[in-house]
Amino acid sequence: MKIYNYEISTLEIPNEISLCFNVTGCNVKCIDCHSKFLWNIDNGWELDFEYFSKILEKYSNYISYVCFMGGEWFEEDLIKMLKISKEKGLKNCLFTGRNDIKENIKQYLDLLKLGGFIKELGGLESLNTNQKMIELKTGNCLNYLFQKNTN
Repeated sequence: MKIYNYEISTLEIPNEISLCFNVTGCNVKCIDCHSKFLWNIDNGWELDFEYFSKILEKYSNYISYVCFMGGEWFEEDLIKMLKISKEKGLKNCLFTGRNDIKENIKQYLDLLKLGGFIKELGGLESLNTNQKMIELKTGNCLNYLFQKNTN
């Protein structure tokens, strides 16, 4: 799997600290994508399983989630990394511009953000968004966590 970078974030999942991996080679190519540099697989570097494990060990006392920004196109590698993360007691999230993903990936996820970004509709913070943050265990939509001043 090739990634552009990784970073700690408190923005991607409200009330959680996530270690986010920006995966390159995206073939979804949402029209209003704010990360078009992730489309080009040549922009990334190979993240092997050993180094991934070391990164998780380094940050495991600080994070609650591992969040992949894409990567479902590297299905086998993604699944192996999700398993490694679970073995270390972490939760997993995947952001995708697709409307759904394969069940064999979902089984290792706690949260799944679905839907391509459409500028006029806004992101998860918008009441008009086409995107959904789904808690897979319950099937509940968690968009309300991103929306300010709503009940």
